[in-house]
Amino acid sequence: MQEFRVNNIHKFFLMNCGKMNISHPKYLFVHEKQDYLLIQKDETNWVTFKKPSEHHRLMNRINKNVILALLTLTSSAFLLFQLYYYKHYLSAKNGAGLSKSKGSRIGFDSIQWEGWFRIAENMGFQCLKIESKDPRLDGIDSLSGTEIPLHYICKLATHAIHVVVFHERSGNYLWHGHLRLKRNIDKKFVPFRKLQFGRYPGAFDRPELQQITVDGLEVLIPKDPVHFLEEIPHSRFIECRYREARAFFQQYLDDSTVEAVTFRKSAKELLQLAAKTLKKLGVRFWLSSGTCLGWYRQCSIIPYSKDVDLGIFIQDYQSNIISAFQDAGLPLKHKFGKVEDSLELSFQGKDDVKLDIFFFYEETDHMWNGGTQAKTGKKFKYLFPRFTLCWTEFVDMKVHVPCETIEYIEANYGKTWQIPVKTWDWKRSPPNVQPNGVWPISEWDEVIQLY
Repeated sequence: MQEFRVNNIHKFFLMNCGKMNISHPKYLFVHEKQDYLLIQKDETNWVTFKKPSEHHRLMNRINKNVILALLTLTSSAFLLFQLYYYKHYLSAKNGAGLSKSKGSRIGFDSIQWEGWFRIAENMGFQCLKIESKDPRLDGIDSLSGTEIPLHYICKLATHAIHVVVFHERSGNYLWHGHLRLKRNIDKKFVPFRKLQFGRYPGAFDRPELQQITVDGLEVLIPKDPVHFLEEIPHSRFIECRYREARAFFQQYLDDSTVEAVTFRKSAKELLQLAAKTLKKLGVRFWLSSGTCLGWYRQCSIIPYSKDVDLGIFIQDYQSNIISAFQDAGLPLKHKFGKVEDSLELSFQGKDDVKLDIFFFYEETDHMWNGGTQAKTGKKFKYLFPRFTLCWTEFVDMKVHVPCETIEYIEANYGKTWQIPVKTWDWKRSPPNVQPNGVWPISEWDEVIQLY
């Protein structure tokens, strides 16, 4: 990125913020190749306008004042909606204090929204609204039917405005829903295939902002705008399967003993500390093994697993990973293998909860991580189909999981992964395990280190 520009449409919005009860937009962002207009009124709510690449040419064909007026209506309406929503319903952690009566009064009512659309239609626009259930409330039965705005598309002649609504999520990150077309939607309303931004649910880091002056206007932009752009192609988000998790706990009662509650608390703290440590190093990781199974099957930590499991691609390995965890208060428990083959690290957390980090090696048609038996030096290999990484939310964190989750889970736990198994032999139980030779005794000092 080489420059920032503020064109007439942005100037109009900024100059009319006062009329919309907005002191100033928190975030105005323009990229030279792909234009986005993102506005943040407070610390929790964002609206982004994406303009087609032929914006300047098309603007000369239609009435600019009409489009600017619609932008003003859109931005003020969505910002006020999100402020009201978050203030009354999402500030209470985990849904505390929510009620059925409140759930029926969230945001603008249908009459107000219909009025907004009538105004837009009277101005000559055709508008399409896309809403869906709020995933933040999906775990709360009384509010699981609440719908929130995800996308709004308005068109006039050959010009379209695509509004993508960002929402705050636990873990201090921003989320937007996907552009899912319902059956009754006219597939020819706009060329939907060209609307790439928001095609899938996405998660973004909350950017730190800085104020700059562009064309005489004071605006806020991210201190690292390149990072935001780089996030877009890797932002795909997978929601936890709340409905399936509820069904699981109806069949297999949740363990609410003191030991289970204590373990979950310690495991959550350990996972958060590990994520913080790896983020400082810039090392990608994902939930693996039993931790990934717990997220996918029951949206929770499996209480009898006794550890936290993470995966890291071997190409992301850094020599200072061990020292970084030790500095964070997690001593090394064991180190198996070496960078070239079957590397595995284990760190000791509090309350006898350990952190296992498995390093994955990439082959032409599969991936694998290794295991080592300390007493015999036997090596094992765990095969996985190739996978990519998506974001999810787990224990109030934004973390990676394999996008191809079901294939990943079935490789490690078989087709019966939905049934809890409390007795597990890491050398025999996984269906994807296979022998991988024996470490030479001359290498044991290097590849089998116990502390």
